[in-house]
Amino acid sequence: MKNAIELLEKNNLLRVIDAEVDIDLEIPHIAYIEVKKRDSRALLFTHPVSKRLNKKFTTPVLMNVFGSHKATELFLGKKADDIAAEIEELLHLKPPLSIGEKFSMLSQLFALKNVFPKRLKGKGACQEVVHADGANLYELPILTTWSQDGGPFITMGQVYTQSLDGERKNLGMYRLQVYSDKRLGMHWQIHKDSANFLHEYKKAGKKMPVSIAIGGDPLYTWAATAPLPHGVFELLMYGFIKGKSARVVKSMTNELYIPEDADFVIEGFVDPDAVEIEGPFGDHTGYYTLEEEYPVLDVTCISHKKEPVYLATVVGKPPLEDKYMGWATERIFLPLLKTTAPDLIDYVMPENGVFHNLIIAKMRTLYPGHAKQFMHAFWGVGQMSFVKHAIFVNEDAPDLEDYEALSDYILDRIKIENILISEGVCDALDHASDNFAYGGKLGVDCTADNVNFPKKEIISDDDLFIMITQLEPSVKKIKQYKTYTKTPVCIVGIEKKEKIQTIFEKLSAIKAHTKLVIFVDAAKNDVENPYMLLWRIVNNIDASRDIVLEKEFIMIDATNKGAIENFPRRWPDDTDCDPLVIEHLRQCGLLDVDDLFLNKFYI
Repeated sequence: MKNAIELLEKNNLLRVIDAEVDIDLEIPHIAYIEVKKRDSRALLFTHPVSKRLNKKFTTPVLMNVFGSHKATELFLGKKADDIAAEIEELLHLKPPLSIGEKFSMLSQLFALKNVFPKRLKGKGACQEVVHADGANLYELPILTTWSQDGGPFITMGQVYTQSLDGERKNLGMYRLQVYSDKRLGMHWQIHKDSANFLHEYKKAGKKMPVSIAIGGDPLYTWAATAPLPHGVFELLMYGFIKGKSARVVKSMTNELYIPEDADFVIEGFVDPDAVEIEGPFGDHTGYYTLEEEYPVLDVTCISHKKEPVYLATVVGKPPLEDKYMGWATERIFLPLLKTTAPDLIDYVMPENGVFHNLIIAKMRTLYPGHAKQFMHAFWGVGQMSFVKHAIFVNEDAPDLEDYEALSDYILDRIKIENILISEGVCDALDHASDNFAYGGKLGVDCTADNVNFPKKEIISDDDLFIMITQLEPSVKKIKQYKTYTKTPVCIVGIEKKEKIQTIFEKLSAIKAHTKLVIFVDAAKNDVENPYMLLWRIVNNIDASRDIVLEKEFIMIDATNKGAIENFPRRWPDDTDCDPLVIEHLRQCGLLDVDDLFLNKFYI
């Protein structure tokens, strides 16, 4: 971490905060707001404290290490697109035809030896100080991010596991809840490799070893999030990108190997038959994930460098650090996605679409139904299977990051016949579907110029608002967008007292003036803020329940669901900052943003 700090400082990407700041809410709130700034920097808190524990820590806390595109590429060591090009070249290796080509291929293949971790004998820097009997999680400055969190959580832990036979290894990043000084909740979602390994240990009646590294080279942490194919050890990506092997050492109390330069290592074993309630936790969806039963790690050892740095992140409403980590993943793994969808040109997963909730893909359309074929391909590939909403555009579409022009292009091509509503697996964090980890999916084919519906009679927002409220007084505000396109949009903020479908039936007169109407809760949404509206909409809908398709009209219910709809699950709260903590940090001079900024991002 010290090398990472020096690199950030050298590039003017680090802000050092020497004041005493609390690990509960205060440090996370500062980091949460900092990364939303245009010139966001990493934050080093040199004097973290805990009022709850009545404790001052000597270990600094580093936040937002991946807090910008520049910082992310500094830790990658090269441009993300260059790494993608290297992967694409390997995927398209052809048998050599000449001596020169043979030597060229040999050099490429020889370089691949560096992808494999190198096992070292003896201890690593991560084991300069070892606590076995005296291991105590409360000696680490582990953060409590949100007011409703079930407790402190480790948020940037590299979780190392292996299969029962030791042949398959996995590196993942999962949140880890602190239950006590020697017990951690393991948020292993049902689709993850670690959860699959746990089944093997349970069947064999054995405890599962786990080692958690924190810090070291930041690229370890990014690699822990990499969506590699099942069974491929994520630490191989570190070697591939760096061009040198990750140096690993054996844990002190189990058989797992971890990076020798990690700042902290937490070791232990999971009893497959023991579970405990984990959560709530304010997650990257911008909502709390609710309490569920998960396995528990019994800590056997904690080791660290002599002068460690504690690495953490904060997740919640966008934009956040995961914006930049996800951007690198998106760029680097494009060639692998193309192996499943060869006519794919490019794709984006906007951060305000919460990544898995929205993908926009550009493709070469070769025949009727090609885009729908892609939808099924995407929904059947690894972590892409969690994508809820997929929009496909043709190769003549604007740049995928030019969202203004791209949205015009999409809205000019929406045709009911080209919309597919399906069902499938969802991320375990998804809260909008009736069933846990399973729900509706939306695919939209916008690859053709075939929309010739009669143009709507556009009227002003004021006139449309008067018309709507005369029919339904519970509507409190409206805003029209993109009225010059073939699919004008109307956002309706409502104080819902009955099902939206029932309200929608009362408003049939508005169909002459708009083509796409989206209902949101008036109290929690600013209809003038399209960035956060997209976040809310893709989070809050299940396509199989909340979308009504008619010949020339679409209705979407993006309101919170509850008793009115007989929603079978508990709808979670937003991740909102504590206003008293915000005001305290302002008075201390540690926050310098105004209310306009706070409101812009629903802080």
